[in-house]
Amino acid sequence: QVHLVESGGGLVQAGGSLTLSCEASGTIFSRDDLGWYRQRPENERELVAQISSHYTNYADSVKGRFTISRDNAKDTVYLQMTGLKPEDTGVYYCLVREVTRGGPLDFWGQGTQVTVSS
Repeated sequence: QVHLVESGGGLVQAGGSLTLSCEASGTIFSRDDLGWYRQRPENERELVAQISSHYTNYADSVKGRFTISRDNAKDTVYLQMTGLKPEDTGVYYCLVREVTRGGPLDFWGQGTQVTVSS
């Protein structure tokens, strides 16, 4: 059973920084595709950043400000957020996607709140 534990959310002023962490267990982490999503108030969940063994990808709204990284030795994926804006406020979820012969299996973290004050 895959289990994800997120941490690092909080309240920050505009222009500030936060780093989110998501530690996984119960999966072969080094083989997984990973991502961070967010759900802003009155919006659907959206992709923020993703990372696999051979690429990274970012939403246009966060390019140049956010950095996704992974530490396979710690089974942890990170999201470094700088230059935060009030519109970055939302609940952030990590995703672990196991790539299997039967297709991808997605597992979600519990979510962590990020609030950016103006």
